[in-house]
Amino acid sequence: MGKTNGFLEYRRTELKYREVDKRLNDYDEVTIDKSIEELVEQGGRCMECGTPFCHIIGCPIINLIPEWNDAIWRGQWKEAYERLEITNNFPEFTGRVCPAPCETSCTLSINDAPVTIKQNERAIIEKAFDEGWVIPRPPKADTGKSVAVIGSGPAGMAASQQLRRAGHAVTLFEKNRKIGGLLRYGIPDFKLEKNVIDRRLEQLTAEGVLFETGVTVGEDISIRYLRDKFDAILFTMGAGEPRDLPVPGRELDGIHYAMDYLGQSNRRVANEPFEERELSARGKTVLVIGGGDTGSDCVGTARRQGAKVVYQYEIMPKPMIWDKPWNPSWPEWPQILRTSSSHKEGCERDWNVETLSFEGKNGTVSKGHFRFIEWLPGGKGTRPSMEAVEGSEFSLEVDLVLLAMGFVHVEHGRAVTDPAVELDGRGNIKADDYRSSVDGIFTAGDANTGASLVVRALNHGRLAAESIHDWLMG
Repeated sequence: MGKTNGFLEYRRTELKYREVDKRLNDYDEVTIDKSIEELVEQGGRCMECGTPFCHIIGCPIINLIPEWNDAIWRGQWKEAYERLEITNNFPEFTGRVCPAPCETSCTLSINDAPVTIKQNERAIIEKAFDEGWVIPRPPKADTGKSVAVIGSGPAGMAASQQLRRAGHAVTLFEKNRKIGGLLRYGIPDFKLEKNVIDRRLEQLTAEGVLFETGVTVGEDISIRYLRDKFDAILFTMGAGEPRDLPVPGRELDGIHYAMDYLGQSNRRVANEPFEERELSARGKTVLVIGGGDTGSDCVGTARRQGAKVVYQYEIMPKPMIWDKPWNPSWPEWPQILRTSSSHKEGCERDWNVETLSFEGKNGTVSKGHFRFIEWLPGGKGTRPSMEAVEGSEFSLEVDLVLLAMGFVHVEHGRAVTDPAVELDGRGNIKADDYRSSVDGIFTAGDANTGASLVVRALNHGRLAAESIHDWLMG
């Protein structure tokens, strides 16, 4: 695929970003699209591998990466889109927010910089929208079967589209005012502008998917009602229970879960009303606890809100610093230090930091107390343990603390408890071939697997749709 020896002739060109001082004044996407000429060259770097590791090991959705890279190189953009659409319902999402494990598995990553797969994917779908190639694909005939999908994140949206295209009547339920789930209320606009979601919803609407927003299943309507009205139910509510920080002072005002903060910020950017008290970092010393993508999103949001200074603490060790273009763990995902666009906007980061307690003034957090730890390797079959570094305690004056330590499992509301679906050892919905322990109830995405990547949720939504279709038509 691509140009013969193109990987020797062309060098990888990295993604470019808008200047920091300009992008901090808005919530527009921070990336700058490449020219068609650059993208054609990048497609030409694809190596015609005998075994495309990017496709079968790196990509959770098994995109036909070498095929659409070759089509880009040959200028066959519509064919590239047709190949991309076979496996991925929403390349405009993954082309923006996926960490691109395909690139770390690229054969070039053995000793060179990988192909710009993620950038190529985004370019293909954007050209497809511009050219009018993304059109509704309603079913040719209806099956007479109906499915209720609960939760409108990537898994729910993908499953809804696949089920509708198979001819089933689909209603997608969402507790928030608008469809999108994590994509709309968890990911900031500077990474994923919400008009990107809205234009895809136009396609789903034209295909016949029905949306019920502002409905909390289990509270506003019961599972019993849905089981009477629909032939099957799919739970795709995500892993919404955040990991807490049980330390003295946790109850103080000014300490919030990251998703409460990010969700409100996204609503404010969209001019969408909200009832809770405003959370803002303006003029404040902000501490983000947690070093993942959600923590990074909090950093970028706080900087745009005018934070005085932003700190980010992570309890895990600092990953290996790696400045080479190839993958030291090929073809696996490397555990190396990653610096996001938000980090580059201004953030003081530290690792191996354990939170001991918080103290406050007049009920509001004003200071945090911490210490450094060391991680000790565990024995055979045991996990590593942490040990305090003697005399390493320190304090930090803070005005706003954001807890971005991940999620533990799906929320155990009445939607889950009333039908008494079986849970696994981590508290997620247990399933076999996406079928829960209750006949006719299925689950997919983070509600089933625990918190993971958008692309994995999308893939599980597609596979769950297949399982539901087989069950309905069997």
